[in-house]
Amino acid sequence: MTGRDIPADYLHGYAEILAAVSASGRRLTREEIETRRALGEQAADAGHALRALVRAHLSAARSVWPHGLGSSDAALAVVEQVIDAFAEGYERAQRHAVRQEESARREFIEDLLYGRSDLGRLAERAERFGLRLSRAHAVAVAQGPSSYDEAGSEPRRVERALIGRFGDRDILITTKDGRLLCVAPGHQEEILVYFAKQAYAATDGVQVAIGRPQPGPGGVVHSYEEALNALGLAERLGLDDPVLRAADLLVYPVLTRDRQAMADLVLDALGPLTAARGGAQVLLDTLTAYFECGCVAAEAARRLTLSVRALTYRLERIHKLTGVNPADPAHRYMLQTAVIGARLLDWPATAL
Repeated sequence: MTGRDIPADYLHGYAEILAAVSASGRRLTREEIETRRALGEQAADAGHALRALVRAHLSAARSVWPHGLGSSDAALAVVEQVIDAFAEGYERAQRHAVRQEESARREFIEDLLYGRSDLGRLAERAERFGLRLSRAHAVAVAQGPSSYDEAGSEPRRVERALIGRFGDRDILITTKDGRLLCVAPGHQEEILVYFAKQAYAATDGVQVAIGRPQPGPGGVVHSYEEALNALGLAERLGLDDPVLRAADLLVYPVLTRDRQAMADLVLDALGPLTAARGGAQVLLDTLTAYFECGCVAAEAARRLTLSVRALTYRLERIHKLTGVNPADPAHRYMLQTAVIGARLLDWPATAL
């Protein structure tokens, strides 16, 4: 855009101000400054480039320079004052537009992740932010040791990396409740995997959960909830994998779908461990390590920093208290399910 492309309305009264003010040497009046600011706001709202607008002002000043302007210093001072006021109005309008855009984006994200809006209307609004909700989408959620801020350096770094590699179409990076989120097409899992790598590189101690692809406008919130549930499961079960896939953890929600039945199993199978010296937790940790390493006593002892003899003694103690032998394949499934249930229900710390 050139100075000739700028409508004359944005220069209205400019030549007269130059002539009047430069001749007398006075400063612009408050009304004149506010007029220039208002014109700057209007130009920004109309989408004109500030660079072209400044060039138009300078060109107009040159065109009237031979026609009665006073001293050069006075004239340049007026030009500087006019352009400064005009630019201030322009920047004020831009800041307002940015705040409005941020507000609209945040409102859209809230509706998207809570599913509160009309799904048809939500799909229409999504186009504005580069998402086509008629397709299946999946959500990855990164949770770090400290909260993520939308304006923080880590989200910006991760977003730049993803856009640089995949472009910004149908990818949304945002924050929610202190977590960093990535929404991507369900058939492009590599985007979410790359997001996980970038989040891990940007933040020490981060853990990323990836929900399953879900179809339609409501699919984003379903995948998001799956990713959140995966993070919650990881916390309760002590899973420290840097990347968790909701699809790999589906057995756990199934186990706790009937919470009362699971609580009954935990209390029936593991309740007798509370009679042990020091309570049930030490023996429960022993069973957890034993089952996690495939019932290999030597490996379980290493993880618990015990001798194999000490581990064997604990397993025998569990057998005596519960009547169930952890080493017997016929009993193992029931006992292992009870151990998982205890961790999911935070027993024995929480009464069932």
